[in-house]
Amino acid sequence: MEYRNRAFIKIVSIGFIFLMTMSGCSQKGAKEVVIYVSTDQIFSEPILRDFEKGTGIKVKAVYDTEETKSTGAMNRLIAEKNNPQADVYWANEPIRAVILKEKGISIPYFSPIAEGIPSSFKDHGGYWTGFSARARVFVVSGEGEAPNSILDYTNEKWRDKAVIANPLFGTTTSWVLALFTIWGDKEAKTFMKRMKANGVKISTSNGESTTLIVNKEFAFSLVDSDDATNVIRDGKSIRQIYPDQEEGGLGTLVLPNVAVLIKGGSNPENGKKLIDYLLSPETERKLAFADCAQIPLRRGVETPPDVKKIGEIKAIRINYEDVAKKLQEIQPFLKEWTGY
Repeated sequence: MEYRNRAFIKIVSIGFIFLMTMSGCSQKGAKEVVIYVSTDQIFSEPILRDFEKGTGIKVKAVYDTEETKSTGAMNRLIAEKNNPQADVYWANEPIRAVILKEKGISIPYFSPIAEGIPSSFKDHGGYWTGFSARARVFVVSGEGEAPNSILDYTNEKWRDKAVIANPLFGTTTSWVLALFTIWGDKEAKTFMKRMKANGVKISTSNGESTTLIVNKEFAFSLVDSDDATNVIRDGKSIRQIYPDQEEGGLGTLVLPNVAVLIKGGSNPENGKKLIDYLLSPETERKLAFADCAQIPLRRGVETPPDVKKIGEIKAIRINYEDVAKKLQEIQPFLKEWTGY
């Protein structure tokens, strides 16, 4: 009998140790969160480090490269759908977030911190929420005549003097998609063909486009407002122009960052905490004063003098879901246009 009791106690003890071990395993990563990031590391990393300091939650970040901006992280999330490695996706525009929603890779999260962010910068189902935007602007070399419309890409006076980043990647893709959505396929394709016939230079990225203008190798390029403001703050003699701002004009494309909660992530509660932090007024203020000079979506957030208020910008009126639907449809045309 005593032997049986000792055996029983031993079994219980082993079982208790096993359960404690398993409990420890389940707690592994309880103080961490994994995020994939499309926004430039130099600007996004300080925000993530501040979140770490304030919460004690370790952030493991995977960043896109400049050349594959937006597409790299998105494709990785798609490939990992059945074995998610990320908890949060910080995208540099909403288009890919819409694609992840359609593929069942993200899940809804209505952050209580999102109050004050306009509904036009949120998914109505909670699958993504925008914050801190950039606008597509001209960066212009010299002090003389300057373009004021994207139609100047097809103007003979600017032949062989303009640059555009590769439209297969990044925010240039979003800009082209918006044109196809607003103008229709026929008019948009005609514009793209005329732009190419006018000798536009295709660069690898918005950063390279900006450098080409700073070096006065070309007259102008359409880039993101953070690229333009960053080099102006660095003392370079270039100008930033918001295109198509006149009455009745097309307006400029405004692209917010977006935060997305990934389905099946290991740390969903920490993911929500990180999203709350990204959407906060304090994060928008920090990104406005950083070299990326991003535009807060809320009213009342403090900004430096060289960052426009969202209400001062005539923006293209688009539905980001409609824009996203065009992505796969026009890929063959864009590959042909770029010579891939």
